[in-house]
Amino acid sequence: MEFTTEPFDLDEAPAHALAARRIIEAAELDAVDVGPFGNTAEGDADRVLTAVDALLRKSLEAGATRVSLQVNVIGGGEGEGNR
Repeated sequence: MEFTTEPFDLDEAPAHALAARRIIEAAELDAVDVGPFGNTAEGDADRVLTAVDALLRKSLEAGATRVSLQVNVIGGGEGEGNR
């Protein structure tokens, strides 16, 4: 998945960005890359979907006015350990 939270603040990470970072780093995903203009994470479909739910809820609660999210499925079909 790839996501960003807004509004941006280049001087200091906003509370919603920090909340999103905590959720993703705690989600036990396979690969996580957090940066100022975009964040990516990979993992098992169930873990990714659980992280997306928490990410949306917590970042909006912390003041995000927009969350842009893209989820890509890599690999086989249903039941084959989608990532």
